[in-house]
Amino acid sequence: MKVLIILNRQPYDGTDVTWNALRFAGKLLEKGAIVRIFLMNDAVDLARNETVKPDSYDQDLVAMLKELIQKGVPVKVCGTCMARCGIHKGKPYFEGAEKATMNDLAEWVIDSDRVLTF
Repeated sequence: MKVLIILNRQPYDGTDVTWNALRFAGKLLEKGAIVRIFLMNDAVDLARNETVKPDSYDQDLVAMLKELIQKGVPVKVCGTCMARCGIHKGKPYFEGAEKATMNDLAEWVIDSDRVLTF
């Protein structure tokens, strides 16, 4: 089964939405699913080295994403959002997170059995 997870929220927004999405991606991977992640809107900060865990937060979400990438999960990040969104607007994405377009997202949606948004 191919699962596409689309993240939209700022990583450290005071909720557990992004943390739960990343944990869920890991569980799907463990169960044999093909998992892909697309970051857009303020979620693009998750793929930037400038994003650091606040002292008040107990989970390192950037490290979690990097671990998923190391396990083979492809991560694409909205190229337009690079300049428009997040706290670190205009900063590059780290290695393993590929700059992408809406066309790339459309292709992944069409090629997925399930699409989940967080």
